[in-house]
Amino acid sequence: MDSDDDTPPSSSVDDQARDTPSSGHVPGNIARLLDIMAHLRDPARGCPWDCAQTFSTIAPYTIEEAYEVADAIDKGDMAHLKDELGDLLFQVVFYAQLGREKSLFEFSDIVQAIIDKMIRRHPHVFADDVIASREEQVQAWDGHKQRERAGKMATSAMDDLALALPALSRAEKIQKRAALVGFDWPNAEGAFAKINEELGEIKDEIDESAPPSAALEAEVGDLLFSCVNLSRHLNIAPEKALRQANAKFINRFRTMETQVLKSGKTLGEVALLEMDSLWEAAKRDEDDS
Repeated sequence: MDSDDDTPPSSSVDDQARDTPSSGHVPGNIARLLDIMAHLRDPARGCPWDCAQTFSTIAPYTIEEAYEVADAIDKGDMAHLKDELGDLLFQVVFYAQLGREKSLFEFSDIVQAIIDKMIRRHPHVFADDVIASREEQVQAWDGHKQRERAGKMATSAMDDLALALPALSRAEKIQKRAALVGFDWPNAEGAFAKINEELGEIKDEIDESAPPSAALEAEVGDLLFSCVNLSRHLNIAPEKALRQANAKFINRFRTMETQVLKSGKTLGEVALLEMDSLWEAAKRDEDDS
């Protein structure tokens, strides 16, 4: 629902924050972090590297830090996750300092914006809406986002899709936007059939032109896009699935590599047939563990 005045009194939200056990020392720590950032950016006695940074130069580091958070989660390394989350938080603090210097926004504005958004998008928690299931919540969340986008004078359902997103994640978001207006396969079978169609088009293109070619590249892109569509219909996050596949390949490769080195050889000295055999052995060991 639209948030003309559906936000509960601020005192009730503040009371909930005070009741959160982990919130005791956060304000002082954050203030200290903001002060450190301001010192780093001080033109007279700050850090030359930090002073030279802009929104644009920091953005790639933000993406890198977000991936390092995901990597720590994938590895189950909770001690490392704490450090990585700190690094990611520091990115937000950096942007807040840049915004403050340009009189664009303060750290408190960033915090208030997300507070307002979470309350606005959870009327079943902070107002009187009733949502009975996770599925209803997803639909309601998407509805809130659609209304927010409509208020930003967007001209297309495909507006405000971040270009910097990983290609798989962006493809998934594109498809979800299309699905919101009914442009979607009714089930996974349609997406699966599209993959087979794209495979046929790739084979036809290979037969017609020597790779690499622009046309073949386009067909491979269509295939990848279709694979993302199938993943979405199966409720599988394609980015996560590919990260897991990458990790699995690396683990098997290292196992194979170790066995080759134990024999006194290098991988370059081993025939493909032998590597295939060692690869299958690595897969069996993985299945047994």
